[in-house]
Amino acid sequence: MSVAERPLTHYALLSLAVAVVTFFLKLAAWRLTGSVGLLSDALESLANVAAALIAYGSLALAARPADEDHAYGHTKVEYFAGGCEGLFILAAAVGIGWNAVGRLIAPQPLEMVGVGVVVSVVASLLNLVVARVLFRVAGARHSVALEADAQHLMTDVWTSAAVVLAVGLVVVTGWDWLDPVVGLLLTAHIIVSGVKLMHAAMLGLIDTGLPAEELARARGILEACGERGVHWHALRTRQAGTRRFLSVHLLMPGEWTIARGHAEAEEIEASLRAAVPRLTVFTHLEPVEDPVSWEDTGLDRGA
Repeated sequence: MSVAERPLTHYALLSLAVAVVTFFLKLAAWRLTGSVGLLSDALESLANVAAALIAYGSLALAARPADEDHAYGHTKVEYFAGGCEGLFILAAAVGIGWNAVGRLIAPQPLEMVGVGVVVSVVASLLNLVVARVLFRVAGARHSVALEADAQHLMTDVWTSAAVVLAVGLVVVTGWDWLDPVVGLLLTAHIIVSGVKLMHAAMLGLIDTGLPAEELARARGILEACGERGVHWHALRTRQAGTRRFLSVHLLMPGEWTIARGHAEAEEIEASLRAAVPRLTVFTHLEPVEDPVSWEDTGLDRGA
């Protein structure tokens, strides 16, 4: 079964399974070494478990077809998953910072460093493989929830790399205080990641327009219509998870019949849908010679 055929929830379950495994691996690494850095790594992996659960639930709901109460579908719920992931990351950062400050005040030597590092590296490699899969699927299917989950996992990968480096420096230098200092630095890094995820979710919830590349393709198609005597204005776009929405007013010669105008509009809509995946198009036809047709130019916002 190809990437385009598998349900998105399949990949969310894969992320959940790996998140559970990596959490217990990193928890074991912390228990073996006593490293605050490895504890911070384990706590972030616990946040991955919660985030994967939210991602699975949101994707399952987003896949439901439109109904009487949700005529435009349920895909916007994916932004809820992104916002929750940001909150989980911030909560993990608080826990990491708390433990790091305590260990900085009272440094403790690390134990069984070799075994702990190996366990942490294995867990990180699992996260890296799954993150790459999620990024590929999210890009192909335009899934906000899967992309947020992939970003979360990659943050975990980089965090683990920094922790392993810190543990190695402690072993080489004997400076036990390096471990909690790295924990505090990771706290700052994780907070930034959480804020970014919440910001992206907020943009989706307030109906942000199409990405620049997709908007440029849509504009190119509309501009080309001028060669057939069709003009346009009042272009408005928004995103809702994997779906895109576009509305535009098409101005056509008043001498055309309704049938011809409708045929032109259908052709333009088909071209727009071909250029922008998962696009729903709404067009409004107006006679180009009628001054009333231009009275709604206030709808133009430079989109």
